[in-house]
Amino acid sequence: MSRKHVEQAAARSPGQERAGRVGLVGAGVVVAVEALWLVLELPAAALVSDLGAVAVAGWTAVACVGAARRHPAPLRRFWLLLAATMALALAGRALWTSQRLIGESLPHTLPIGLIFAVSLLTGTGALLCSVTAPRTAVGRARTLLDGLIVGLALIPIGWLLIFRNVVTADLDEPLRTAGLLYPMFDLMQLTILVAVIGPGRPVWRPLTLLGVSLSIRAVADAVYVSMAAAGTYQPGAPVDVLWPLSYLLIGLATRMSPPPYYDRGDEAGETPLPPWWRVALPYVPVGGAVVATMLARDATGHTPLPVFLAMMALLAALGLRQALAANENLRLVARLRQLAYVDQLTGLPNRLAFTRRLRSALRGAKPVAVLLLDLDGFKQVNDRFGHTTGDTLLSGLSRRMRRAVADDGMIARIGGDEFAVLVTGARPATPEQLAERLLAALQPSAGEEVVGVHPSASIGIAEYGPQHISYTDLLRDADIAMYAAKAAGKSAYRRSTPALRESAVSRAELIADLRRAVDEEQLHLEFQPIVDLATGAVRSAEALVRWRHPRLGMLSPARFLPLAEETGLILPIDRWVIHEACRAAATWQDGVPPATVAVNIAAAHLRRPDLIATVTEATAGAGLAPRALTLELTESALIEGSDAVLDRLGQLRELGIRIAIDDFGTGYSSLSYLHRIPATELKIDRSFVARISEDTRAYATVEMVTRLAGAFDLGVVAEGVETDRQHDAVAAIGCVQGQGYRYGRPAALAELRSVLAQPVPRQVTGVAESDLTLT
Repeated sequence: MSRKHVEQAAARSPGQERAGRVGLVGAGVVVAVEALWLVLELPAAALVSDLGAVAVAGWTAVACVGAARRHPAPLRRFWLLLAATMALALAGRALWTSQRLIGESLPHTLPIGLIFAVSLLTGTGALLCSVTAPRTAVGRARTLLDGLIVGLALIPIGWLLIFRNVVTADLDEPLRTAGLLYPMFDLMQLTILVAVIGPGRPVWRPLTLLGVSLSIRAVADAVYVSMAAAGTYQPGAPVDVLWPLSYLLIGLATRMSPPPYYDRGDEAGETPLPPWWRVALPYVPVGGAVVATMLARDATGHTPLPVFLAMMALLAALGLRQALAANENLRLVARLRQLAYVDQLTGLPNRLAFTRRLRSALRGAKPVAVLLLDLDGFKQVNDRFGHTTGDTLLSGLSRRMRRAVADDGMIARIGGDEFAVLVTGARPATPEQLAERLLAALQPSAGEEVVGVHPSASIGIAEYGPQHISYTDLLRDADIAMYAAKAAGKSAYRRSTPALRESAVSRAELIADLRRAVDEEQLHLEFQPIVDLATGAVRSAEALVRWRHPRLGMLSPARFLPLAEETGLILPIDRWVIHEACRAAATWQDGVPPATVAVNIAAAHLRRPDLIATVTEATAGAGLAPRALTLELTESALIEGSDAVLDRLGQLRELGIRIAIDDFGTGYSSLSYLHRIPATELKIDRSFVARISEDTRAYATVEMVTRLAGAFDLGVVAEGVETDRQHDAVAAIGCVQGQGYRYGRPAALAELRSVLAQPVPRQVTGVAESDLTLT
């Protein structure tokens, strides 16, 4: 319930507000006058006491009815039951007064006892209908028993403290004896009130006033019982003012607004745990009752009958309370088991349940197979439509997959968009057939519109065999096969094979070795010269990283750079290459000042804001002029760049760093991004240069790119020049620079220094087509 609705529900007209204030002031005046009258022991004190209690009880009943009409519907039962309680208090006090006036000093009669019993029920019912009371029947029964336990425990204590040595108390009259139990019922209701107050919220102020009212009434009843048992009570005693005072506090509570936090819907949320003292509250008096029972025994060892009956009733109440607690514990265990083993979104078994079933199945003698399924493209659904839509789609897909598997296996959700199927025993359907059924179940039906994107799935199958030591090995093989299915184009399944397993292990070992390669100085650079086609002089070189693996020997970039990009290791490798290339270029600057060095940069590094710091630190540390460094970037990395990436490139150009677009012509080759990217040169892809002497279209492409670069004032480098005919062709077209085996293979820094600033031979022999990949 929102605060706005609460305020609207509690709104009162000016007339109602004025009448309420007048009634409250009038009731307060009555209580004050009565208190003064009784303290001063003025004449007719008993009558004044009775009339004051009747008047305040009547006004409080009317005020409770008014609160029920103003407050929201869920709170009306609370106020109406309190109104009934006050009306019964009015009736009981009026009957008490009439019978006292006709001659009985303390009229403990059956009608008055019945009225009090009914008011006890309505008052307790009101407490159980309060805003923070338990919503379930079991919860209300538990709270009621807590109050009853406290009340029954107080009987032996009361007997020991009040009645044991009071010989003047007339305990032979049952109704008179029942009247002596009033404090027990008051404390029982007070215990229930304490139990129903919500532990995680501010206490609603009417409940606080109700608690004070019950406390005052308990004190009044205890004093009355003590005086009545001792034979010293006389109507009109000062203690009589406490009853109308307790009524007045209830009337004051009706003036307060409904709780702004009250909402039936939040019952589904997490309920805060109550403090320890609230849990222990009903059991604390039990210890006192046991001690009081032992001390109340007479010289012959007999226990007084009221104490014996109270203890028997207390044991029964405790037994029933423990039965309820045991039932709640069983339900809690079932709920915890569900939370532990069931996925809350899909209702399928979760990873823990699947693992337990798998381990149990492996202990048997029957064959065991696992299907591991990962939804393809599901992240795009969450990114585009939000996680709520993604959860809805995931729930629907899980229901389809459950139907597809049916009784042929156990399907579980083991991750965000990952599922697993356990197949055991004699199977009517093979794992491959199950995989086909799952793939078919994930296809959208005719006319279905879920969210506009329907993911497919990649499935890996692994069957337990001698090569597996534990369930983790089986899951690992299924995972390897699943990624093989993804690599094969997705929406497919693959069975685990020794070749797949060996490839995955080798790949994992290579990644682990690559993590150590930079720190253990296993990487080194080779430099391939870039020549000036007009003069044949070497004025630049491209730095190419190589990995000298301690076990596998020299590895080309094609062997390890894709793994580095996939795992994020490309970033430290790029930083190392930039620093080493700058240091190498600084060593040839004395002999050939115009010479520059080119370094390839991965797309991931281009998106990092620390790229500028890395470059400036490398050039400054090596003493290299920024203009002597060229960063080579692929078209795909540039075209996917954001405005932040373009700003970063602009800052690099302002520092003097040169920007080259590598492998130009094989990517997007968009004229629009040439306007935006602050490039200084284009490197024509080797695939065009390789066909330039035989293919007129390749020749035209190189010629067009060269003219385009001239229009944009960009330098041009022809990559992959291998033969004299290719050299002649690119030179005739007007390419400024060339790179390839025609001019020199990638070599160590010492070999590069020997050819810097020297004309290169026009003929290089013995170059195979397959060697082009080494650059």
